Amino acid sequence: MIKNLLHIILLITITAFVGCTSNSKNTATYFGGKIINPKSKYVVLFSMEKVIDTLFLNKDNRFLGKLENANEGLYYFAHGNENQFIYLEQQDSLMLRLNTWDFDESIVYAGKGAERNNILIDCFLQEERDNKMFYKLNQLTPDKFIKKTDSLLVLKDKTFKEYAMNHPGETKGFNRVLNVALTYPIFSRIEKYPIAHLRYKHKKDFHKVNKSFYKHRASAGVNNDSLMYYQPYSKYVRNFLYNSTYSLGHKPMTNEYSSDFTVDLLKTIDKNITSDASKNAILKQTVISHFYKKSSCNVNKEAFETYFKLSTNTKDKEHVKLLLLDSEELHKGQELVDFTITDLTNGTYSIKEITKNRNTFLLFWNPENTTPMYISSRINYLSRQFPDVQFIQIKIDGSAQDRIEQLDIKNQFFITEDSEANKFLTSKMTRSIIINKEGIITNGFASISSKKLYSDLKKLRDH
Repeated sequence: MIKNLLHIILLITITAFVGCTSNSKNTATYFGGKIINPKSKYVVLFSMEKVIDTLFLNKDNRFLGKLENANEGLYYFAHGNENQFIYLEQQDSLMLRLNTWDFDESIVYAGKGAERNNILIDCFLQEERDNKMFYKLNQLTPDKFIKKTDSLLVLKDKTFKEYAMNHPGETKGFNRVLNVALTYPIFSRIEKYPIAHLRYKHKKDFHKVNKSFYKHRASAGVNNDSLMYYQPYSKYVRNFLYNSTYSLGHKPMTNEYSSDFTVDLLKTIDKNITSDASKNAILKQTVISHFYKKSSCNVNKEAFETYFKLSTNTKDKEHVKLLLLDSEELHKGQELVDFTITDLTNGTYSIKEITKNRNTFLLFWNPENTTPMYISSRINYLSRQFPDVQFIQIKIDGSAQDRIEQLDIKNQFFITEDSEANKFLTSKMTRSIIINKEGIITNGFASISSKKLYSDLKKLRDH
């Protein structure tokens, strides 16, 4: 009843926004709605990774966008630090209502195109709920696990057929996306089962499975460029690639991946991903993420050499080369070089003044690599664990407006284009540097997301 009422309210909104422009010749696509407890003054609409439009909220926190001759397919919108996918077609008038305090769970769609988007958000929320169930399923033997997933896939197929029967006018494109939304999260969990089962059961080696365990691979694809940014699809592709690489004989790895594993994974990507655009993107993401997982200046040279050999994207390779050059600057055991940083009142300070006689964690961040929400979550957690360590956040190419709301403003800075810090941040990639009370670097390229960071900070505290 409540949901139906919300639909009625939203339909009234649609009429107010677009009723006067609707006619049989209109091919425009509308996307709008209302944001409750907004986190910013706008909503950004994306297609793949390209910004389509920035939609500003009015005084009632409503927004509306109009797309002329929109291509049918998946889009996603972002507000604050969160985002969600939508499927649009020409002549849609999709309206949403969401409360940022409960972002995904609060989303309700109305208008033309609403039914397909409501089932997609239902699929997303069901996958979130399935996490607890799979925690238990991953502890089962392979035979029992696959029986459970087979049963789940039967239910997913039933849901798909019922929707298709009740919506005969849906396009092949949407039906393909709906099928992915329903089934690929299950396929993904099947691919992840070997490593998940090992961790939950505290084993040292993988459980053997027969070939029929992966029967889904006969129908599941890994080469649809238009779906590569869609989480259910991309997550499956990632788990398939990692599982396929483990099957070559590698032992399980947790804290970091060996150079041999990374090399084989890059070759597995090259072998299985046929699209140059997707292949290059996954190759770059893999070699960089494995470097960050090591959380040190030490570079797996063979892995990077393999990447440079396999990637055909010159711009990507130049960017990765800059990251390697950055890793050669400021090593463990060196004294921290001096450079200037600017606070959010535009006051300028020497980094040596800020870190003098204090154990310090410097985080140089870039929103293209990590979100303010993730930074605040990690820094707040680490600050509680290590109260004697000073945590400083420094925005690369920043300004006085770049505050992370959930963190102490006194510990937030940015670097300008004339700062000496730019010499070791040529790639503009997020980087952390740990310094002891004597001003000596104990880790020149730590990673805020690495499991090794905790032990690094513990050593600093106990020094």
